Amino acid sequence: MAGVLRAERVWVETFTGLRVDQFGRLLKAVRERGGEGCGWGRPWRLPLAERVLLVAVYYRTNLTMRQLAPLFGVSPATVCRVIQRLGPLLALAPVRTSQDAVERLWIVDGTLVPVRDRKVGASTRNCRFSANVQVIVDAETRLVVAAARPVPGNTADAKAWRDSGLAAHCEGVTVLGDGAYINTGLIVPHRKRPERSLLKGEEEDNAQHRRVRARVEHTFSRLKIYKILRDCRQRGDGLHHAVQAVARMHNLALTA
Repeated sequence: MAGVLRAERVWVETFTGLRVDQFGRLLKAVRERGGEGCGWGRPWRLPLAERVLLVAVYYRTNLTMRQLAPLFGVSPATVCRVIQRLGPLLALAPVRTSQDAVERLWIVDGTLVPVRDRKVGASTRNCRFSANVQVIVDAETRLVVAAARPVPGNTADAKAWRDSGLAAHCEGVTVLGDGAYINTGLIVPHRKRPERSLLKGEEEDNAQHRRVRARVEHTFSRLKIYKILRDCRQRGDGLHHAVQAVARMHNLALTA
């Protein structure tokens, strides 16, 4: 059975949101991480470029395995194996704090991702089973710096941040958070006290804080163009791999 989608410009740019050169950099990273070999058993039916395209299309469209299979001319079981094999290899590169870290401004926030796996998610205020994912975004470039492993969606942002281990990446960097991150070491808005209004300078600080922190919300809206983050059917580490891969593709799409 012949597939429809191939690793060609029209399909790559239509279904992944990446230009061909950006997709090429993603493909190179997967190849360097060992994605070329099958490890054992029979060789893959699809070449590496089309397998990477398959994973990117899955994250972008959130089609089911049965829907993706005829598009690539393979069986649903093969689609599942490709996603499980290559999904972790699309992960975001490790954070490297540069020498100008003191001049950088990062923003941290959590976003809820609806999930089907009851071991990963929990019932939340959006009346769905969701997972809380902590994300660090560069305020200037809007690139995703790092993303933590998902925790149940009813976990408070402050606790999720403390348990995420992301603070180790932020040494020497100024990091903003919203009011939920009080007593975490992040820069948060001034709080009103009982019978005491905010001073004029504090109100101006909060307004500036909101304007800058809005950039992380803009980033979340771009990340959720990848529909896997609107309803993740993956189990176990599937959501973690999806978040990491989507963050990497988001960063590639923003680079020249």
